[in-house]
Amino acid sequence: MNIKITGKDLKATEAIKEYVEKKCERLQKYTEDELDVKATIRTEGNTQVAEISTNINGNIYRAVSEQKDLYASIDKDIDIVEGQIRKMKTKKEKQMTSESIKDYEIISFNEDSHQVEKEVLKTQYYEVRPMSVEDAKLKLQDSKNMFLTFVNADAEILSSELRIIKYFIWIQYIL
Repeated sequence: MNIKITGKDLKATEAIKEYVEKKCERLQKYTEDELDVKATIRTEGNTQVAEISTNINGNIYRAVSEQKDLYASIDKDIDIVEGQIRKMKTKKEKQMTSESIKDYEIISFNEDSHQVEKEVLKTQYYEVRPMSVEDAKLKLQDSKNMFLTFVNADAEILSSELRIIKYFIWIQYIL
């Protein structure tokens, strides 16, 4: 277990180092790797501030608390970090045990078994005008629609070619 204790405006005594080491042993059970803990202690007015951060399994856990007693502040930080680790551990376990879309069975639909009956959701009538592809692109850019239906004015026979343009990719249908 690697513990780095930094004191700002406060000297980290041996008793404080041993106390932090003893309390950080609670965090070791959550990882098989070597535990790296960074602790910073400082005073702000009449309060003692302890900040503890650690990196376990690629996740960074951090807690800052201030109390009148430095030892109480360290205890609170360890409790907070341990709670964060438990929460993340249960969240990952839940994700691993929950059903995945990969586990679902593939269902194939036959055209006979799946027929649409009276399911017209919206009907919209509009005029299909002859225009060039470049004009259709500009009109689609200016509108909020996702596609534009038009008759190609550049075609030799106007009534035989209907085009649908969608996001500047056009698909040609011959009627």
